[in-house]
Amino acid sequence: MNNSVVPANDPIVERVLEWTIARDAEDIGILMQWIAKSSKKRERETLIERTRELLAEIEHATRRLDEMR
Repeated sequence: MNNSVVPANDPIVERVLEWTIARDAEDIGILMQWIAKSSKKRERETLIERTRELLAEIEHATRRLDEMR
């Protein structure tokens, strides 16, 4: 189901998806460092959950890029 407002062949969308992937990957790296330094279980769980959310966002963005290319 494609509810896209912007045409899939739009180069702006492609750049945004690429930026999203790069930024999320960078943020995951930071979160992983914080997880390693965390001593509180609840804090680690929260950081891990945010990491999972960013991974899901990366997966979605890469699927969209694959569809566009």
